[in-house]
Amino acid sequence: MNKDVKEFGAQQRERKRQMRRFLMWGGVVLVLAGIIWLMVKAASLGPQALSAGLAPEITSADWTLGNKNAKVTLIEYGDFQCPACAAYHPIVKQLVNEYQDRILFVARHFPLSQHLFALPSAYAVEAAGAQGKFWEMYDKIYENQKSWLGSSNPQSQLEVYATEFGLDLAKFKIDAGSKAIKDKVAKDLAGGIAGKIDHTPTFFINLKQIPNPQSYDEFRTKLEQALADSL
Repeated sequence: MNKDVKEFGAQQRERKRQMRRFLMWGGVVLVLAGIIWLMVKAASLGPQALSAGLAPEITSADWTLGNKNAKVTLIEYGDFQCPACAAYHPIVKQLVNEYQDRILFVARHFPLSQHLFALPSAYAVEAAGAQGKFWEMYDKIYENQKSWLGSSNPQSQLEVYATEFGLDLAKFKIDAGSKAIKDKVAKDLAGGIAGKIDHTPTFFINLKQIPNPQSYDEFRTKLEQALADSL
């Protein structure tokens, strides 16, 4: 009898392990399917024949901070799960605060396929933007990257942030899964692919890709040179 009980218990434990593996790999497959869909969608949004190192023109669909008529533009292609993007975030934020109406900052999405939560977080930021809280969610996700990624349910944590900002949670969830928002992220990705982006973050000054500055002062020097050249 004890032997039967032990064997039954072992079988149950094995079934649970198999179920966990199934759920884990099922989640990976779903995310990869989403990435593949996004790549296909990006390709279908029309040719953006750009030379390597050039970004698409800034449009009214872009999320921007600063002076829309500024002679110097700074574009960042980022991934909310990318550690380097989170590390650059306070530097970029400080630059935007310092230069204010002297430049125009543009944030674009470039979700990397190896990051399981790159797409959900991009959709969450866009969904927050649909309720007027794009930059609040943008900052929150970068500034708390380790916290929400390290939680037991990162997707749920994004919804917690939405609630903290007073967003309509039902609308937030619907928007995050909407075709319009998925197409917006796909369009950003398409522009980055056309511009031969191969890392995040990637920065462009006046639509031209620059090597990632290694410090705040180096970044500032590049912007100052661009401002001087615009005179």
